[in-house]
Amino acid sequence: MAATETITASEFKAKCLNILDRLAGHELERVIITKRGRTVGVLLPPQTLAVQDLFGSMRGSVTIPEGFDLTAPVLDEPLDAEEGIWHRE
Repeated sequence: MAATETITASEFKAKCLNILDRLAGHELERVIITKRGRTVGVLLPPQTLAVQDLFGSMRGSVTIPEGFDLTAPVLDEPLDAEEGIWHRE
C-alpha cells in the first residue's frame, strides 16, 4: 500500500532521485516537503495514461456535412504566387 512521506527540504535534496523513483513506481502516494516545519511542496506520482484511453477518444467529435467534398479546392481567390506576388508587407 502506498504511503505518504514527510521529509525536510535538505533530506529531499540528498535523496531526490530515490524519492522520484519511488513515486514513479507508486510505492509512495505523495511526498510532503517541509522547510523549517512548514510545507513548501507536495510531490505526487504521475498519472498513468494508457494508449487505449487515447485511441478513439475523439470519435464523433467531428462531423462532415452531407454532400461536402473533401477533395475539392477550398480557395475562392487565386493564390498570390499565381498573380506574380511573391511577398506582402
